[in-house]
Amino acid sequence: MSVKTYWLECAWYCALALGAAPAGAAGSTPADGAVSAARLRPAVTAQHAAQAVMLGAAWTGTRIVSVGERGLILFSDDQGQHWQQASVPVSVTLTAVRFADPQHGIAVGHAGVILTSADGGAHWQTVMDGQRIAALALADARARNDAAAMRDAERLTADGADKPLLDICLLGNGRMLAVGAYGLAFGSDDGGRNWRSWMGRIDNPQGLHLNTVRRAGDTILIAGERGMALLSSDSGRSFRRLQLPYRGSFFTAELPAANDQQLLLAGLRGNVWRSADGGNSWQQLNNPLPVSITGSTLRHDGSLLLANQSGLLLTLQGQTLTPVPAQPLPPLNGVLELPGRQLLALSMQGLLPVTARTSGAQP
Repeated sequence: MSVKTYWLECAWYCALALGAAPAGAAGSTPADGAVSAARLRPAVTAQHAAQAVMLGAAWTGTRIVSVGERGLILFSDDQGQHWQQASVPVSVTLTAVRFADPQHGIAVGHAGVILTSADGGAHWQTVMDGQRIAALALADARARNDAAAMRDAERLTADGADKPLLDICLLGNGRMLAVGAYGLAFGSDDGGRNWRSWMGRIDNPQGLHLNTVRRAGDTILIAGERGMALLSSDSGRSFRRLQLPYRGSFFTAELPAANDQQLLLAGLRGNVWRSADGGNSWQQLNNPLPVSITGSTLRHDGSLLLANQSGLLLTLQGQTLTPVPAQPLPPLNGVLELPGRQLLALSMQGLLPVTARTSGAQP
């Protein structure tokens, strides 16, 4: 399945797809050429950048940094009232951003791009791309003498530059994990300067897309398409595949408690599943709105917020998801908590402040 077809199937991504060649297609294509060009072309200064499609955001000290389409990275030092555009060396869609401290950040996106910043998100540099990712995957498969993995890595190489990375997770002490389409999983132990394949650690022979990754303590939770969910309780040294009674795609995940027992997955058609025993059993939460959930966050009080494709924010009351009273919003890609009762909605129409009129409940 091509990346474009996948995102058409999951309408959340429709406006973001770059038109990649199908997995396994030999040689470069015009679409691959366009991706390669965007990978090498700096982001253009946008007059109304804060109204562009935005996909990820993070706090770094008192600054907010957000990433989105066409290589846009924006930062705000006044809690989202005003935004400045960062200097970015690529113009591919960026999907997620995290900061290890007020200065050092990491962002990922299409074309296998991984960017780092050492000045709080004002300037970024490329440390990885899709071609180098494919080479790392092939080298790892050869080192493990894994014939199937070698064939998959050779297809990744033949596909060219388009290797969408969809999420990034900080694991502490300079360690981090990036995941993405085709089962991509790559780790770094030195703050993002050097990377190696983690694909051999993951039970994913079909190369299913890995859409999201979260960490709490030594626990890492990865989720993706067709009910894929993987759990590590040893900080990523090994993963076990979780068995769920649901086979649809998950787009976001949370670890409500800092242990490997409380797990939450959400995604296609509003499906939300929770486990209280480390993934051994699962309970589906009631959601009266069968609309795909595209993002989530845990607030400082421990309450859960979910964002969906119809422009609603949802919170958990007991076993049921209920809408958060707020102004009408466009389709959402995520949400970030601001001080007080304020939230920042990441939407298909940009970055929008939201005043939430509920305190939520414990997930």
